Order: sequence, then structure tokens, then C-alpha cells
Amino acid sequence: MTRSAYIRTLAAFLATIALTACNDIDEDDRYIYVKPAEVARAVLIEDFTGQRCVNCPLATEAIDQLQEQYGSDKVIAVGIHSGPFSKSPTGRTYPLWTEDGDYYYDFWGVTEQPSGMVNRHGVVSNYQSWGTLVYNAIQTSAPIMIAATNEYDSQSRTLNVTIEAEGVEPTSGNLYVWLIEDGIVGTQFMPDGSVNSAYVHNHVFRATVNNRDGDTFSVAQGETKTINYSTTLNTDWVAENMSVVAFVSNTDGVQQAVKASVVDETEETE
Repeated sequence: MTRSAYIRTLAAFLATIALTACNDIDEDDRYIYVKPAEVARAVLIEDFTGQRCVNCPLATEAIDQLQEQYGSDKVIAVGIHSGPFSKSPTGRTYPLWTEDGDYYYDFWGVTEQPSGMVNRHGVVSNYQSWGTLVYNAIQTSAPIMIAATNEYDSQSRTLNVTIEAEGVEPTSGNLYVWLIEDGIVGTQFMPDGSVNSAYVHNHVFRATVNNRDGDTFSVAQGETKTINYSTTLNTDWVAENMSVVAFVSNTDGVQQAVKASVVDETEETE
């Protein structure tokens, strides 16, 4: 046998062994799950506020400073207009009040405004402590990854929301999907005793997309889940100023949160 023929024969033999070896590997053993690197945690602030609450603008300023420091995608705020300061002294509700907002106000036992929760670790009356709580929360990693994708039809005002979640660690709890709106001009009682009729309200809670108590949710390590929702936006809301806020919460607090614009900014500018 010539040297070149020998090399060809050896190569064919080795190739046969390689193919046989691959075929002998069980299908389940061919892919090994690699745990993702630590997932940065987003922090959710639920701000119980009201248009008649004179100190609530100070809490809003605190949120603005935190979002400027960390980014609005890392510090996700929801202004829940609720409680007695979302109503007039005679009980008439102001425009930003919602029934669900009052439900959360009562559920969490809020007694003062402004009050807030940072990742649902207890109701905090002193907004001046939010900076420390946010800093501490951001230092920890999240056990799940969450993404929200929105498709909005301006003609029917139908919004389709797709939530994708992947488990970094086994996680269970409730999945909440909310709508918020920025840039709402309306009345606000101010700390100096004045009434600002042109105050700009941001990250205002508008409605729940799913159950107001959330939907039961669980994901295993390495598992990916996709959940779809559909809702219709109120005609008084400006879709271009709205976002979906989705988060998973359990008895240990908010495990991860995400915010996504209702109208894709790239599509809007094209």
C-alpha cells in the first residue's frame, strides 16, 4: 500500500469512529445546561401617592434622582394614586385615582402618604430612605431573567404583550403585568401650599393587564416560559407615553422587574 493510500484509509477509519461515537451519545447527554452569569437586578418602587398629597412631589423628586443615577430601566417606578389624598375632602376622586390603586393601598396597609415599597420589602413612609434601599437591592443578583415585548395596533388600540422568563434559579411567585403612563398634565398640591394645575405626572399606574393579584408563576432552573396577554387601551391614554411594567413577586419580595414601551420608539421615528 502506498503512503497516500494508507493516509486515505486511516482518515476514513478515523471518520467512521468519530461518527459512531457521536451516534452512541444519548440525545439528552449531548447538550449540557450552562448556568447564566449573574443577572443584574432591576428595582421596583411602588409609590403610593395622590394629587392632594402636598409632600408627594418630594417623593417623586427622590425617584427622579434615583432614575438619573441608575437608569429608568434599573429603577422602575409606579405611581399608584390611591388613598384619601387621591380624593377631594368630600370623597370625589381625582382623575388619576384607580379602583385597583385603592385595592393595593388597602392590601398593603398604607396609612401615610407619600409611602412606598422598594421591591416589596415593607411599606416605607420615609422616602428619604429609598436611596439606601435601592442601592442595597441593586447589589444583589436576580434569580430570573424577564423580557417584555409589545405589539400595539393604533387603529383598534389593542396591545399584545409577550412575557419571556428564564430561570437562573428555581423561582415561583406571582407574575404582575401593569400599564403606566408618563407626561400627564394635571393638578397637584405642592409642598409650599400652592396648587399647580400644570404639574406633569409620570409613571402613573393606569391598569392591570392580568389579574390584579398577579398570575401564579413558576420556572425551573434553565427553563424558559413565554406568556401572552392582550388588552385594549383606554381612549384617554396616550399610547406613545405608556409602558408595560412586568414583575415576579413572592414572599421574599420582587424577584425581577422589567419595563417596555408600548410603542416601539424605533418604529415611531421611521
